[in-house]
Amino acid sequence: MGKKFDEAQAKVTEELYAPLEALALVKDIAFADFDETVEMHVRLGIDTRQADQQLRGTVSLPNGSGKTVRVAVFAEGDAARAAEEAGADIVGSDDLIADIQAGKIDFDATVATPEMMAKVGRLGRILGTRGLMPNPKLGTVTPDVAKAVKELKGGRVEYRADRYGICHVIIGKKSFTPEQLAENYGVVFDEILRMKPAAAKGKYVKSVTVTSSMGPGVPVDGSVNRAYTTPAAE
Repeated sequence: MGKKFDEAQAKVTEELYAPLEALALVKDIAFADFDETVEMHVRLGIDTRQADQQLRGTVSLPNGSGKTVRVAVFAEGDAARAAEEAGADIVGSDDLIADIQAGKIDFDATVATPEMMAKVGRLGRILGTRGLMPNPKLGTVTPDVAKAVKELKGGRVEYRADRYGICHVIIGKKSFTPEQLAENYGVVFDEILRMKPAAAKGKYVKSVTVTSSMGPGVPVDGSVNRAYTTPAAE
């Protein structure tokens, strides 16, 4: 993987770390010359092939994600004006749909009013494969488009278990303090625990790892589910 990666990995000496210690170590061993994204990866004891064991939702990070999110809004009239005032990057109706059909996709998230979904549904094959389709379960199909835009701009992130039962979630940037990262981590972890599918059997949280974009993974003690920003007891 390279000399710098090997040197960073050599500093991961414990089997498990408390969340705050793990994230402080992630910052310490991050070696890239840019502000790396910090992620958490939670392996869960669920079978996402079963309809009653799906896990997907959104959560707002108290310290933001550190990522600039470009938001496109499908709306007309007053809702369109509200979206613009809330800071939406792109607002439109038939014109926005035509641009997307022509291959112009210059945004990271979408919001739509319920009335627009009959038209937006035509974009399912284009936006769906990119994870960009507005979804009422994620709060992105809503009459209150201004609120949705502000939340997305302010650091709301999506969590979703993949086919292996692993959630991959952005929790900040290398430039964040360990306490900011640990606070964001705690909010996401609490939400994943809260949303445990009723049909899940056996051990729910199998492992938790935090890492920067280019760095090695640091294992986190998944039994720690409170006081995330407190150092581990000696």
